[in-house]
Amino acid sequence: MKKAICHWVVGALGTWAVAGAQAQDIKIGYTADQSASGVAELGIAGRWGFEAAIEDINKAGGIMGRKVVGVVRDDQGTPPKAIQTVQELIDSEKVSGIVGPANSGNALAWLHIPQQKKIPVVVPIGTATEITTRYAKEPQNYLYRISMVDREQVSLLGAYAVKASKDKKIAILADSTGYGQGGIKDATEILALHGVKPVAVEKYGPKDTDMTSQLNKIKAAGADTVIIYGIADGAAQVLRSMEKVNYMPITLGTWGNLSSLLPKMAGTKLAEHLIMAASTTEDTSARTKALGQRVRVNFPTLTTFPCSAQAYDSVMLLAAAMKQANSTDGDKVAAALESLNKTEGVIKTYDKPFSKTNHEGLSVSDFYLARWKGSEVVRFEDDVYKSLKPADLKK
Repeated sequence: MKKAICHWVVGALGTWAVAGAQAQDIKIGYTADQSASGVAELGIAGRWGFEAAIEDINKAGGIMGRKVVGVVRDDQGTPPKAIQTVQELIDSEKVSGIVGPANSGNALAWLHIPQQKKIPVVVPIGTATEITTRYAKEPQNYLYRISMVDREQVSLLGAYAVKASKDKKIAILADSTGYGQGGIKDATEILALHGVKPVAVEKYGPKDTDMTSQLNKIKAAGADTVIIYGIADGAAQVLRSMEKVNYMPITLGTWGNLSSLLPKMAGTKLAEHLIMAASTTEDTSARTKALGQRVRVNFPTLTTFPCSAQAYDSVMLLAAAMKQANSTDGDKVAAALESLNKTEGVIKTYDKPFSKTNHEGLSVSDFYLARWKGSEVVRFEDDVYKSLKPADLKK
């Protein structure tokens, strides 16, 4: 029933937005899973950050004096539906830019469409490296990102692990999906840059509920620090298994663990044991706190705040590029994105965030560590984190 309601709400609001649009309005599309998979929580958070940015742009006079209309679509977590929504946004709704999606796999399924149609896209959630590099050798690459690239967040986790581990005995535990196996590769390479070889590398199935066998091997290898590479439900099972074998090493994980699935499945006490990478948290600044309060009006159970902040900033950068180009023409907007003047975002003030060869608006130097505290995610800082220097963040 909840899924049906969510579909109706997204569809109804998307239709309302289109019906209210006039010929002179500038349309920006948003597409992400908001109903069908474990990533839907991220997509919903991003959607309300997207809506907040459009509201602020219109309050400030719009773009070139024209009202901005957001066109929202739910890709339901599947590549075929994601392809359909992007085609609809570009061909039927005539959007001038797109923000989305949440799933990297969905993005990789439809990137060719805006690239061919010359429609700028800013990805606010998906982290797969190839999203912004697939068309890097083309005369113009139309794919940009304000999110945490997989290897970049591993750079932060790896640097922390090397400093935190007493004897540099670090283990990697990842799920057996492509995501997890890519994480093993990245984490192993990052640790090697620090002159460290993992004492153990173990895998688990995405539906496994007992990881005691893998953890016993890691424990026997003497690891005092473990990097988990998987999404929230798998990490929750790892934490529960750690408790079973009475083994609680320093435990690090990726930003997918911001999902409320982690405390729901592991319990709040165990969830607080995991240290995560994040681009921002609600308690970072007055601007992030204010956006969090606005998003909670529509999404009271918000836990994936970075998705809201990243989507908000993605819209702001698209709007700033259109203003700078004094046009919604895709080529001109893309060129403006690559030479963008200072633009105020929620995460930071962006000063030429993109270039012809770099379409990543955030880097490891922008990231933080975070931790669950009860039902909220807060910024995490200890003496180890404070001791990290830019030279430690190897990539």
